Amino acid sequence: MGQNLSCASYSNYYHENELITAAQFGDLESIKLGFEDDPSILHQFFMYDRQSLLHIAAAYGQIHVVTWLLDQSLNVDGLNRYKQTALMVAAMRGKISCVEKLLHAGANILMFDSLRGRTCLHYAAYNGYSNCLHAILSSARTSHVALSWGFARFVNIRDGKGATPLHLAARQGRSDCVHMLLDSGALVCASTGGYGYPGSTPLHLAARGGSLDCIRELLAWGADRLHRDESGRIPYMVALKYKRGTCAALLNPSSAEPLVWPSPLKFISDLNPEAKLLLERALMDANREREKVILKGADLSVASPSHSESDAIDDSMSEASDTELCCICFDQICTIEVEDCGHRMCAHCTLALCCHNKPNPTTASVNPPLCPFCRSTIARLVVAKLNTEEEDVDMSSSKVRKSRRSWNLSEGSSSFKGISSAFGKITGRGSGRVGVDELIDKPNE
Repeated sequence: MGQNLSCASYSNYYHENELITAAQFGDLESIKLGFEDDPSILHQFFMYDRQSLLHIAAAYGQIHVVTWLLDQSLNVDGLNRYKQTALMVAAMRGKISCVEKLLHAGANILMFDSLRGRTCLHYAAYNGYSNCLHAILSSARTSHVALSWGFARFVNIRDGKGATPLHLAARQGRSDCVHMLLDSGALVCASTGGYGYPGSTPLHLAARGGSLDCIRELLAWGADRLHRDESGRIPYMVALKYKRGTCAALLNPSSAEPLVWPSPLKFISDLNPEAKLLLERALMDANREREKVILKGADLSVASPSHSESDAIDDSMSEASDTELCCICFDQICTIEVEDCGHRMCAHCTLALCCHNKPNPTTASVNPPLCPFCRSTIARLVVAKLNTEEEDVDMSSSKVRKSRRSWNLSEGSSSFKGISSAFGKITGRGSGRVGVDELIDKPNE
């Protein structure tokens, strides 16, 4: 009898391994055969982590297996040992097709696991899968979550340690996810501390990880460089502790404040994607010029991303007539138009009108700026259409005309200095010089 029981156990073990392997490698026929012999396999859990076939197939991106399993009226929110759903597993592995399929099948995006108290949004942000993050955020906008729970509340959802998805993305250096979350309403100065106690902000965690791109994004969205964590440290001190010299130079409170994306302005939130892209690129270009000044003063340097084309010369731009140049700075092509009055400016001068230097500008009411030409209130900005006899100019390009002189915040043109003084200076205090001995970058720990 004992021998027969042992044989039965071995047979079950072998059968389970066959099903697990079939789910991993997408062998749908073997799963169908197993289902014909025993329909209960759809509701069984395997291995130590109690993974179902749906969990396993989703983790390995086997979309046709996931589709068939869901067609059998399987519970889309079944839990493994750590109370993780198949959606969480697919999001942490970056299997976008499975994520989209599970979302379409009605997977619950508000479920927390028991391991770290995280949702599918946390796992997508932590692992840097921006496509999965985008799919989950899009589902939240259109599902019952936006109405019953609130979209902004979902974007800023906290895990068991008080971290939002933005905290996790900044900590891991996922700049694309950081940008997407900020653009979706993530609180840039959110603290991991609860009940009024201080905690770390995303800027603290980005400083610890040494991610320049994340620091740039956070500062451009109004992150507070003076916020103190539970140990009383500002992000600058955190960067020094972990030997992130270049990051420390940019986070030094005595250095010039960056331009901040004017998110409180309604017409900014209503921008079409093309105009928003132009302004965002202009803002990041302006902040990079600020960085050059700061890092030069600290005897440091940082290479621009390889995909950046902000310093390149566009031949098609150089062929444009002088009548298309911005009448404020006389350096850049007019790419932005005020819809009501029709006056045009370059993206850089538009930002000088709209941007604010104070950290966390959402805490104050911001009045819309006025058109510098007719003094009418700016209610909407659109991309200006250029008339060139030679050829059409690609308005989505970040390349700008450099025929007269390059745009630099420290040695900028007198015309731009005029507008910056009229609508608020965009350079702050000092060069932020820091001792070179303290600012030696070390590899990630």
